[in-house]
Parts: sequence; C-alpha cells; structure tokens
Amino acid sequence: MRFLDGIPWSILILASLFLGLAPFTPEPHIWEKLKMLAAGELSRGIDIFDLVMHGTPWVLLLLKGVREITRSQPSE
Repeated sequence: MRFLDGIPWSILILASLFLGLAPFTPEPHIWEKLKMLAAGELSRGIDIFDLVMHGTPWVLLLLKGVREITRSQPSE
C-alpha cells in the first residue's frame, strides 16, 4: 500500500478528470465503455484495453479514498 500512499491526491484527481474522461465529446470514453460492458458488447481487445486505461485512475482514486478513511478510524 506504500505505492498508493505515495501518489498525491492532486495527481489522482487530475488523472481521473483528464485521462479518465478523455475524449470529452461526444461522451467520455469511460462512460461509453461502461455502457458497452453493461450491454454485453465489450468484446474487442481494444475496447477492454480502453476500459482498463480510462478506468485505472478512477479505481486508484477510490482505493486511496477508502484507505484514507480506514486509516483515520481508530482500531478497536
């Protein structure tokens, strides 16, 4: 988890907003890929790669947030 602790919040937020949402028109790429996944149409290798590439910043941001919340709570 040191890897996650070493990534600044600002970098994760910027990566999520820019890499995670690019291209912005006609719709964010991550949204397009999630819709394809929900419809069962995510079968081409490039589409799966796109989902992983555009989704990674969001997953790291979520994991860092969960880690911060669990670390700040006193253990019993």
